[in-house]
Amino acid sequence: MAPPLHVLVLAAGEGRRLRGAVPKVLTPLWGRPAVCWPVAAARALAPQRLVVVAGEHLPAIERALAGQGVSFAQQASPLGTGHAVLSAEAALAGVRGVLVILYGDCPLVRPQLLQALLELHHQRGGGLSVLSMQVQDPTGYGRVLRDADGGVIGIVEQSDATPEQRAVREVNAGVWALDLPEAWADLRRLGSSNQQGEVYLTDLVGLRVAAGRPVHALCWDEPSDVLGFNDQTQLAEVRELLRRRLLAEHLSRGVEIVDPATTYIDADVSIEPGARILPCTMIEGRVSIAGGCEVGPFAHLREGTVLQAGAKVGNFSETKASVLGPGVKVNHLSYVGDAQVGAGTNIGAGTITANYDGKLKHKTHIGERAFIGSGTVLVAPCSVGDDALTGAGAVVTRHASVGAGEVWVGVPARLHQRRGSNKEPTV
Repeated sequence: MAPPLHVLVLAAGEGRRLRGAVPKVLTPLWGRPAVCWPVAAARALAPQRLVVVAGEHLPAIERALAGQGVSFAQQASPLGTGHAVLSAEAALAGVRGVLVILYGDCPLVRPQLLQALLELHHQRGGGLSVLSMQVQDPTGYGRVLRDADGGVIGIVEQSDATPEQRAVREVNAGVWALDLPEAWADLRRLGSSNQQGEVYLTDLVGLRVAAGRPVHALCWDEPSDVLGFNDQTQLAEVRELLRRRLLAEHLSRGVEIVDPATTYIDADVSIEPGARILPCTMIEGRVSIAGGCEVGPFAHLREGTVLQAGAKVGNFSETKASVLGPGVKVNHLSYVGDAQVGAGTNIGAGTITANYDGKLKHKTHIGERAFIGSGTVLVAPCSVGDDALTGAGAVVTRHASVGAGEVWVGVPARLHQRRGSNKEPTV
């Protein structure tokens, strides 16, 4: 029987080279802060405890991970990765089993990778296991040192490496498995005699080897799975790899994506098989798209959009916080925000729901089979009934209610006649 599993995510790095407006681990990546990705990978293994170590931005990280079953520890000062792990000792007090350690700025980590390292750790009798990888350019990584028999004898950080060691292409991938509670004593023995004056987690390797205790290493053959980011160039690479992965998941489930190169879909978007996504489309936040829908080209679907079966949004149109019923069409140069649109309704080119009054957002309700003429402005809150019609360029003002089957025209729009009638109403 495998020992209990626990996971520690190190998320105290500042990421100053990014020069971003938020801490590195809170950098948005396809609808989620970066730290949420490794946390999700860890949660897939169902650990008994999942602890995130943060620095001065702990409150913001706590908010980002609220409701995800995570405990927190704080690293009061940025004194290195070994010190960061020791900062979690109180949060893991009394815990026995295996502790997996990974970094909060590695959003491409998969559960399969963590599971593979755990399997190696168990097969080799536990102790300390590290994940490594072979890379063409090892710049910035700690180098994995081996003896003549291939055994791991140390990991040296680049700033402390000799020219010969810097030529090594096997590098530390930043994922660890170690046994608790034994590891705490080793961690407390680590020093800070290095170029950075920090406590390195990687020094655990040399410490164990010097004591005659083995270190196991799994060389992972997909370096992109543990790719992190320290500057904007690396962030762009991570973002692109993650985008492709998300698209591949939708494609595998039967979603048609005509041009993946120009399609951008956030992680929390739900798309049913049989939907069709056309080029130059961006879908952000929690969006739900039913089968038979068509989105794009040049469409922008935002948080809270729901497209029911057969609805269409395209050609420079945008939706936000709106439910479009079955068969609704929003095809040309329109904005539909904070709206409920009934089945079979057609939204004409250039229509907008004016949902914001400068302070608050307001709702627009449009019934079934309505026909909203080109260039209509619906000033929320307002409503349009079933089978109603607005003329081209109509401005339906606040609190107005277009009745079922009525035709409204003009600025401001007024009742003109009822659909199917050639007689103007008595006003």
